[in-house]
Amino acid sequence: MRKFLDTVYTISGVISAGFIALICIVVSAQVTLNLITKIFGSAYSYTIPSYADFAGFFLASASFLALAYTLTRGGHIRVTLVIQTFSPLPRLFSELASLALGAIISAYATYFMARLNMESYEFGDLSFGIIAIPIWVPQLAVSGGLLILTVAFVDLFWTTLGARKPVLEKTGME
Repeated sequence: MRKFLDTVYTISGVISAGFIALICIVVSAQVTLNLITKIFGSAYSYTIPSYADFAGFFLASASFLALAYTLTRGGHIRVTLVIQTFSPLPRLFSELASLALGAIISAYATYFMARLNMESYEFGDLSFGIIAIPIWVPQLAVSGGLLILTVAFVDLFWTTLGARKPVLEKTGME
């Protein structure tokens, strides 16, 4: 089970990186098209329809799919000013409490995002851009990212409880 979950977190991170690459490609292509127009005049004026919408959808997808990967690698900013002074048992309890709270909040967000996703699908909501995209498609990545984050919080809670010590390592970003 450990290997499976780590693989899920890694795949989520890789897909997130892919969305970041897509943002770079789309925006770079549009900038190139703008330069062509600037150099050769309006006779060569081209644009990628709804490129800003696509970049926004890719950003939302990348952000939410990266959450679990970043959490499990200890990459989120953690405030350790107070808990670093705790002895091992209070530190363990504070770590477990924060993981449990994170799991609850993440599960809450996952539930309501999934409901919003289903409503968007049922009502046939579309984006307002030149190219109308069904809104449920980018929302699916957000829902999926939140679900994986919830699993990661629960996983880290049980792993920390089993180890009887915090399992997230310092990454220098705290």
